[in-house]
Amino acid sequence: MVVKNIGEKRAILIKVEGELDHHMAAKIKEEADRKMCATNAVNVIFDLSDMTFMDSAGIGVMMGRFKKARTLGGKTAVFGTNAQTLRIIKMCGMDKVIKIVPCFEKAVRYIDKGGSYNG
Repeated sequence: MVVKNIGEKRAILIKVEGELDHHMAAKIKEEADRKMCATNAVNVIFDLSDMTFMDSAGIGVMMGRFKKARTLGGKTAVFGTNAQTLRIIKMCGMDKVIKIVPCFEKAVRYIDKGGSYNG
């Protein structure tokens, strides 16, 4: 897991590596919340390109960061999804509230445009 600040965009990037299960969920939540508070970030970008597995705890982490960003007036985007992860995201309805984009640059464009990215 890597959580890094994208200061000029008031965003954090959460790169998930390996499994996003109950073991990793608490660590990601804690680090993401700490980084958002320390940097005044309001936007969240998830990079799932190196994620191999996600269970309900992972869904909870993503939805929790979405809710925090929304409360702060920010946006949430996800890129790097594989077919299995995308299926999980759509099955639980996260794609209705978290923008799925093909790459990091499109995620940044989405949060820059205040959520109006359409492609």
